Amino acid sequence: MLTHNKYKMHRLNKPLLLASNSPRRQQLMRDAGFEFTVKVKDTDEDFPKTMPAVEVPEYLARKKAEAFRQELDNQIVLTADTIVVIDNEILNKPKDDLEAGQMLRKLSGRQHQVITGVCIMTQENTESFIDIANVFFRELTDLEIDYYIKTCRPFDKAGAYGVQDFIGMVGIPRMEGSYFTVMGLPVHKVYEGLSKYFLHQ
Repeated sequence: MLTHNKYKMHRLNKPLLLASNSPRRQQLMRDAGFEFTVKVKDTDEDFPKTMPAVEVPEYLARKKAEAFRQELDNQIVLTADTIVVIDNEILNKPKDDLEAGQMLRKLSGRQHQVITGVCIMTQENTESFIDIANVFFRELTDLEIDYYIKTCRPFDKAGAYGVQDFIGMVGIPRMEGSYFTVMGLPVHKVYEGLSKYFLHQ
């Protein structure tokens, strides 16, 4: 992990604010060599019911960024939102064990999509984009599902699972797209989006 400024490959010309409580997104940004502060505003995650699922994560990421618009100074705000989609149904974060089990049984033995939307906002510019990964689950046993829910408590994860957790390790034989998009942040696209703010040394 990159920890010292003198070893940084890149530095930004503005302070970076990561508007996410997700420990996974924070770790990914640290591992990608970025320095940032974390600040989160409560934002309702409602979206038009007629909106196609593929548009929802980008819409919500922009909504989260807009919450900082009035106080934006010389900063870059980075926001993200991830959804799990199967049969055109969005699986949000489960509220309890029962709902988590229902979601995992729906994903079991099937292919689904994970879509992460990102927004990068400054006073002068707003850029947003999505990245999509196709994830394939093998058939999961009831024992595996129950064990996972009891030990990992996946209530902060869309679709009731984390690809980096037990259920992802043993249950996902393959995927098409970025592993990090499934974790919640398409780092390759974030890096590209932030590259225009790199200080050239």
